Amino acid sequence: MKGLFDDLGPRPLADRLRPQTLDEVVGQDHLLGPEAPFRRAIDQGRLSSLIFWGPPGCGKTTLARLLADKTDLAFEQVSAIFTGVADLRQVFERARNRRAGGQGTLLFVDEVHRFNRSQQDSFLPVVEDGTLIFVGATTENPSFELNPALLSRAQVQVLNRLDEAALERLLQRAEQHLGRALPLDDEARAQLFALADGDGRYLLTLAEQIDAMSQGLAGDERLDLAGLQRLVQRRAPVYDKGQDSHYNLISALHKSLRGSDVDAALYWFARMLDGGEDPNYIARRLLRFATEDVGLADPQAAVQALAGWQSYERLGSPEGELALVQVLIYLATAPKSNAAYVAYKAARRLAKEQGSLAPPKHILNAPTKLMKDQGYGQGYAYDHDAEDGFSGQSYFPEEMGRRQLYQPKARGFEREVAKRLDYWARLRAERQRKPKD
Repeated sequence: MKGLFDDLGPRPLADRLRPQTLDEVVGQDHLLGPEAPFRRAIDQGRLSSLIFWGPPGCGKTTLARLLADKTDLAFEQVSAIFTGVADLRQVFERARNRRAGGQGTLLFVDEVHRFNRSQQDSFLPVVEDGTLIFVGATTENPSFELNPALLSRAQVQVLNRLDEAALERLLQRAEQHLGRALPLDDEARAQLFALADGDGRYLLTLAEQIDAMSQGLAGDERLDLAGLQRLVQRRAPVYDKGQDSHYNLISALHKSLRGSDVDAALYWFARMLDGGEDPNYIARRLLRFATEDVGLADPQAAVQALAGWQSYERLGSPEGELALVQVLIYLATAPKSNAAYVAYKAARRLAKEQGSLAPPKHILNAPTKLMKDQGYGQGYAYDHDAEDGFSGQSYFPEEMGRRQLYQPKARGFEREVAKRLDYWARLRAERQRKPKD
């Protein structure tokens, strides 16, 4: 929808090249391809309230505008950063007036996750009664950031980060509009895509900047990597320590360690540091990993993790980060076992299921005569008095019987633990048979 005054001033290249049709949108074929269910619904005029979830610069705002054009709806746009409930009431009133006149409204809410609970709830009545079609855009996981009531009334559509092929199409479109190819060699062009980091809007901003600043180059002179870096500043990584990217990257790091992929783990570690993550947070997670995923397969893992953390605290950045790298490599290459973690969860589950069962009396202390008369401590076998230091008695509640919760893996040091448990199990079975012989 082109306004009366759109051409009365300079407009950024990203705005001038905003797609005018759904077919011009790049990188979202899973939604807009001819066979995609979402595209078929649009073509058939079946549009419901939506949440667009995707990274910056992937086309959320553009897609909302095109949906309004495609369905002949009036387009209203607000940003959760600058809009309050009073502003929303005015938008709702305009939508009601249009509806009375026979026209619908598509309300696009950018950064919808920044609205608080009461502000999000204000959309519910107008969405339910059909006053408007609600389209929210967010870079954060809607499951965590949006009210369930609002989320249940809208379809979530996930937009992808633009890959290199999509960015190349955008750049070619920009070069056609500018009337010349950007003066970049192959390495600098590849670096331009890396700088964009999947953000189409940022890529076009960089392209416009390079075009303007390279006007003085002679003839077929092209910028190399160093020349590009002199022209443009490095972009800060897309990373928010309190939001979705924070949890995504620590999950990627943890799972790379669990999969014994040391190179991937190093990459995600570097990505987190590059984004400004506190190394102490990573150190804490490494210590957790040592106990949860390595466990007794390598008892030194927790020792190494704690020592690395302490080394970082004493050295500080950047020297201390190498201590964390050493821990990371140790953990990624260590044998893995979650047997202790699984045993703990099984024990918690069993404790909840069985309730407040008393310990067997033979393992209870009897400091008073009354307790002795009640059988406390009677029949207890002192393990150190046994020839092999093992009595084989039962220590579970009598009503429950013995359970096996810890099942060590046949990896690393835990193989030795498994041998000990097997040995004690054989002794226990023998000693439980003796009274019957």
